[in-house]
Amino acid sequence: MEELFDKRDMTGLAQAISDGEVSAREVVEFALDRIGKRNPTVNALVATRADEVLSEVDAGLPEGPLHGVPFAIKDLGADVAGLPTTNGSRLFADATADADSPIVSAYRRAGLAVVGKTNTPEWGQNASTEPALFGPARNPHDLSRSPGGSSGGASAAVAAGILPAAHASDGGGSIRIPSAMTGLVGLKPSRGRTCAGNPLGAPLSVQHAVTRSVRDSALLLDVVSAPRIGDPVTIVQPARTYAAEVGADPGTLRVATMTHFPDGGPVHEDCAAAVEDIAAVLSGLGHRVAPGAPTFPLDDMVAPMSMGMAVSMTASVDARLAALGRDLRDDDLEAVGRMIYERTKTLSAADFGIALDKLASVAGTVGAFFADHDLLMLPTLGALTPPLGLLDAGSVEAIWTHGAVYGGLTSPFNITGQPAISLPLGTDRDGMPVGVQLVAAFGREDLLIRVAAQLERERPWPITPVWPARG
Repeated sequence: MEELFDKRDMTGLAQAISDGEVSAREVVEFALDRIGKRNPTVNALVATRADEVLSEVDAGLPEGPLHGVPFAIKDLGADVAGLPTTNGSRLFADATADADSPIVSAYRRAGLAVVGKTNTPEWGQNASTEPALFGPARNPHDLSRSPGGSSGGASAAVAAGILPAAHASDGGGSIRIPSAMTGLVGLKPSRGRTCAGNPLGAPLSVQHAVTRSVRDSALLLDVVSAPRIGDPVTIVQPARTYAAEVGADPGTLRVATMTHFPDGGPVHEDCAAAVEDIAAVLSGLGHRVAPGAPTFPLDDMVAPMSMGMAVSMTASVDARLAALGRDLRDDDLEAVGRMIYERTKTLSAADFGIALDKLASVAGTVGAFFADHDLLMLPTLGALTPPLGLLDAGSVEAIWTHGAVYGGLTSPFNITGQPAISLPLGTDRDGMPVGVQLVAAFGREDLLIRVAAQLERERPWPITPVWPARG
């Protein structure tokens, strides 16, 4: 079982179950055993449901394409019936969900076995996962370093071999950042692509997953991308499944390479070198590759980025306090969350409306670049994987000083709503993973999957877990 679990990706594991090589119960039991043995080291999962999931397996999981595959849900903005949805916050520590969120229901229909929830920083407001409520998640590549955020628990679980894939969400880079830090594939879909509820509530954030392979990401996207009755916004659906795009010829693409921040500032040389290396690979594959970058209207990016998730968080905090029948206490929120909450309370509906207008304006300005370019390639991160403690959400100064270099290359595409993918195509001077990010025009996940699979074939990365953990 260990070899099967470690040497096959999620799709391969599902096929083994379908073919009868192993039963769904055996696979889920093995995953639960892995949680018991490895989770204390990396602190990836913060809640489990062992008895419940085994009962669901015995009763018969749906015969979907991922029947019997163990999976976990990020503990932020997604409910699993019977488990708390803490959002990484002490204020919500015992806020138990009564029903599954739409995306969790979609996962269940595909046959996934939901084993628990993964660690996240408070309200996802950090590029590192170090909540006061649960303590830090750790990177199995180096236990002294962060696995990223805000889907850091998910990335630690997959990189450590606890799970073959895990749910994640991305409001400023929170799928792509942890994928880059732990050597995984992290696709942020276009705004409105996945069934994440009301996209107008938090227009920057979308939900998907962190995976070991491109085909796993494509298959999971097929599972959750169909529009639902009542969705306030729908997006044009693909001509065929995303799984069918894996291995499809992307044609000759016009690829622009960018190795600086949107304001022109330099990125770490190891991050830039990874982009330059892959630029040569793409050129060798026949693509037309040249330096280039969109015009980023920096002044207009500030309002939507600062308000995009803050408004949703503040509304949820107020609703929670109303349900508890009390005022906010000093220890309810961490320093950064408290600062965001208090600042947001001073804003008006007009301020939020202006932010939405600027979001649309930025999308138009940056999107125009993709009339003449198929892809933009740039580093996922502007700096190397940080040590735990550098991005301390208990210190506003720490986040203010260090946070921008970890989200500055990912957050622009949350504002524009474009799809972007981080691929583990480089390493830094310490042997830690380095992510290379590809961005396509709005709605073109198909193109990202085609070229990502092409790069995966040319520059394959290991899918085996990093275990024993290092450091």
